[in-house]
Amino acid sequence: MYSNRLIEKKIERKLKSSGAVLVVGPKFCGKTTTCMQYQKSYVKLNTKQVISMARMNPAAMLLGEKPRLIDEWQKVPDIWNFVKDDLDFQYEFGKYILTGSSTPADKTEVHHSGVGRITPIKMRPMSLYESKDSDGAISLQDLFNGGGDFMWGLNQKFSLEDVAHLICRGGWPISVLSPQEISVEITQNYWNGLFVFEDCENERFRNKKPEVLKMIVRSWARHISTEAAITTIISDVRQSNERTMERKTFDDYMEALQDLYIIEDMKAWNPNIRSKTSIRSTPTRHFVDTSIACMALGIMPADLMGDLESFGLFFEDMAVRDLRIYADVLCGDVLHYRDNAGLECDAVLRLNDGRWGAIEIKLGGEDLIESGAKSLKLLKSKIEEKSSERSPSFLLVLTAVGAAYQREDGVYVAPINMLKP
Repeated sequence: MYSNRLIEKKIERKLKSSGAVLVVGPKFCGKTTTCMQYQKSYVKLNTKQVISMARMNPAAMLLGEKPRLIDEWQKVPDIWNFVKDDLDFQYEFGKYILTGSSTPADKTEVHHSGVGRITPIKMRPMSLYESKDSDGAISLQDLFNGGGDFMWGLNQKFSLEDVAHLICRGGWPISVLSPQEISVEITQNYWNGLFVFEDCENERFRNKKPEVLKMIVRSWARHISTEAAITTIISDVRQSNERTMERKTFDDYMEALQDLYIIEDMKAWNPNIRSKTSIRSTPTRHFVDTSIACMALGIMPADLMGDLESFGLFFEDMAVRDLRIYADVLCGDVLHYRDNAGLECDAVLRLNDGRWGAIEIKLGGEDLIESGAKSLKLLKSKIEEKSSERSPSFLLVLTAVGAAYQREDGVYVAPINMLKP
């Protein structure tokens, strides 16, 4: 059974304005299933035989009714060059759809950037709105437009136990569509096989030791939603595994994890403030889906319930995943703000037209909400007084549980299970 995805509109729009669309993202996030909705012919590079044929005759992979879907193109990088050349020779909108779960093993085999011909789109696992775990009563678009349709609600049926389960289950379609009692186990199976590379996989990944990849992911997970320095994470790898780890080796493995679309750090927002205060540029450590961090550390829902401090960090990571998916729909991105004066904001949702909203992410409870609202108002004042940036469209404390309402100071409070783009 196919579940509709928010990225569909973007794919449709880009097929009407580009010769080819490249959809990338981690394994099993739903790329192929979604793109199959738009193809009129396809080829999957999923066996040695097909890959061998593609290497001998890349042009043959382009033959077929258009749009032509070429799944896991990166296993034969020369396909990219043939697609680009074909579009140079006879440009038409929506001719090709390429999907990839990693970058090519040898990036030098891709001779052209594809700019102007091939449009990249990043696909992530399912948000809570896509998995129907959010009712979408509160729209970020509405908040950008003034919040006139903001939906107040008590939201009494959604508990921290529910949130803990959703964090560990993740947004993988195969887990989302499975019965709840086995959904986390299915995600665990995904983690167990994540770094098992088939013979037809890129040699670059097959040469990586799965145990080392998992060691680095575990160390990354221990610093989830923080600004931990790379040196700190390398030290964690060394100490927790009682082994040496050279910086060069770490960087090589990190590049592999990034090219597999598993790790997705959040960049810092620099609003050009006229102040002696220095804005910190260190990215916040995040995953494409929080369940990877949970499985790496062996964390189950009950473990999160027993450690609320860690729960808060893991919830922040899941919230960032959803915000990124929603921002993509709204033509924007998600950044974080930190300065040396101690002022911080967990997420700044910035649209391409210059509008932005500030979001603090909290588990819930009056004290945490008050703390989040205070930080948001301080940031708003600082921007208005010392920056050329426009005022924020909204201030939002995004919670795990609790009611949706607007405070007397104008700050919105909304639980994640009521949010949509």
